[in-house]
Amino acid sequence: MLCACSGEQFKFEEPPQSPESLATRDFSASGLSSRTGEWDSKFEDIQVDEAESTLKEALSLNYEEARALLGRLEYQRGNFAAALQVFQGIDIRSLTPRMSRAIVERTRQRKSRSKGDIVTHGIMSMHSVSLLIEAILLKAKSLEELGRYIEAAKECKIILDTVESALPSGMPEGVGEDCKLQEMFHKALELLPNLWTKAESLDDAITAYRRALVKPWNLEPERLANLQKNLAAMLLYGGVEVSLPPEFQVWGPTTPRNSTEEAILLLLLLMGKVTKQEIKWDPEIMDHLTYALSITGHCELLADHVEQILPGIYNRAERWYILALCYSAAGLNEAALNLLEKVTGSSEANNKPHFASFLFGAKLCSQDPIRANQGIKFARKAIDVVANDCEHFGGQANKFLGVCYGNAARASISDSERILFQRESLNSLNHAALNVNEDPEAMFSLGLENAVQRNLDAAFDYAMTYSDMMVGSSGRGWKLLALVVSAQNRFKDAETIVDFALDEATRMDQLELLRLKAVLEVAKEQPKQAIETYRLLLALIQAQKELQAKNFDSETLTEKNLEIEAWQDLTTIYTRLGLCPDAEICVEKAKLIEFYSPGTWHATGTVFEAQSLYKEALVSFSVSLSIEADYVPSIVSTAKVLMKLGNQSLPIARSFLMNALRLEPTNHEAWLNLGLLSKREGFLKQAADFFQAAHELELSAPVQNIAKQCLSKQS
Repeated sequence: MLCACSGEQFKFEEPPQSPESLATRDFSASGLSSRTGEWDSKFEDIQVDEAESTLKEALSLNYEEARALLGRLEYQRGNFAAALQVFQGIDIRSLTPRMSRAIVERTRQRKSRSKGDIVTHGIMSMHSVSLLIEAILLKAKSLEELGRYIEAAKECKIILDTVESALPSGMPEGVGEDCKLQEMFHKALELLPNLWTKAESLDDAITAYRRALVKPWNLEPERLANLQKNLAAMLLYGGVEVSLPPEFQVWGPTTPRNSTEEAILLLLLLMGKVTKQEIKWDPEIMDHLTYALSITGHCELLADHVEQILPGIYNRAERWYILALCYSAAGLNEAALNLLEKVTGSSEANNKPHFASFLFGAKLCSQDPIRANQGIKFARKAIDVVANDCEHFGGQANKFLGVCYGNAARASISDSERILFQRESLNSLNHAALNVNEDPEAMFSLGLENAVQRNLDAAFDYAMTYSDMMVGSSGRGWKLLALVVSAQNRFKDAETIVDFALDEATRMDQLELLRLKAVLEVAKEQPKQAIETYRLLLALIQAQKELQAKNFDSETLTEKNLEIEAWQDLTTIYTRLGLCPDAEICVEKAKLIEFYSPGTWHATGTVFEAQSLYKEALVSFSVSLSIEADYVPSIVSTAKVLMKLGNQSLPIARSFLMNALRLEPTNHEAWLNLGLLSKREGFLKQAADFFQAAHELELSAPVQNIAKQCLSKQS
């Protein structure tokens, strides 16, 4: 059969210094005879065609080429061990210099042939090179099938080294027109990183991917994109950091500094190709880019790329939902909610309701008391969509609905509406707790809402359940529990809880718990201990600010607010102790941090009031209310000062107190002053009722406003 390839008698060349012939060496085990005629019949037609196309250019078949052909046959039959045995008889290392030279010469001749240059003789043909390259590739694949991945990778690397040494600038055009060299090389480029990955050598795999991408190898766009995507995925999820070698750092100062930046660069390039329709849409690229930009905090950039995705990939509701996720992650909740509102608009009325958008909208609104009514609408839509199909998602929607009802109750100006919203809040939260097994957020929300409504026993039980679920790792859980205990007038127990939490809390939670500890010490009538606690708190904040300045980091808003509140609390303590000069120093410290703070101007007014400077106090309280019109402490203090100025100011004082109770119905100080005012006006029965309300509310009042202290931490 081999004779028929060219119509002439072919003779195998004897291998130099070979101890045994090809015909007698280790082929009997595979069923092949040493005689050509016996294994001639075993060729299939397609294999004959391949052999003929390979041998047409040559007048003789040498030893290595024959082994390459026979090894291919064994590989195609699935006899990987036999194929490996055949391929091992080829001395590849002695042939690679000749193969490299042949690639150099043949590609040069291809360029200059049109000019009439003479073809150099004695150089291996490109078909022979392709055949041997294929033999190395099949040897690597045989080793892979046998589980010998490191050996397979080393064999595969020989192909890359050989071709790259001959073509250091990349693969020229037209090489793959009349031989299989380019195709075999491309397969080797794709195989090598996979082999290193299977060998669990991710450093080498990343190096192999980079090697495949750094030069122009004439890869088809989809194959090139697949290599780039796989490299990006390995850089993101591989858990290794492989710095770029100097020869790959071609971007100067903009060179990626770590694996994540390199992965993002690759994925952005791929998204650009998708946008230009150079490659097909691949959802994995978007998934990887979403993860990479999310962990690096570049969610607005992610939103830009979502907007560039061509129509038809996502429907409108999905696109709006994904964009809303991006903007919310970037801290732009208002933009996110505007997009989610589109999903509920008339344009989507005839489409399938997008449950995820409704649930996400309810969650965002539950974090903002101002958007409580909007959140109720989102949650109601989510509940209507899920109905009884999924208890878990129905429970989540009810949880957000309960939180939004609670926020709406605190913002309501109508007593009847407030009572209705409070009842609906507890009903929804209880429904969520029943349908979502062991959801700590539902337990926290139930504890918080019961505490706000002064159901202290229930609040304590839910707060304890939440802490148990979180295994004591939640600072806000300990804070809620301490505040509930303080509302039961168990100040010593509350302080013990805070001391325990301080050992387990994070740095920011520790600062907040320190302030709570100082407030509890004031409630226990231990002002000196409270002052020392505040000094420790301020010292820790100052140390943190110095560290942030050293690292060029900005101070967080929480730290800034805590520092202001600490100076305000110290002002109040010194004022009560009659140390007005010290109080003035503290209030000036607070003004240096934030001049336009309603709490600071309220503290200023209390200092003036303690000195009987009532007009100056009224001015300070007015400034406080001009900054925040609903700041209840300044409203109550304004009414108190007006009452001291004479009977002609009593009607105005009453209007202030009624406004305070509209905003905060459980404010016992407002009820107390309203009783004093009614007594001065001669309404003794009414005054008695007000005093009774003030007494009962004071007995169940926590040392800090639970809603303000805990709602900001709720997610």
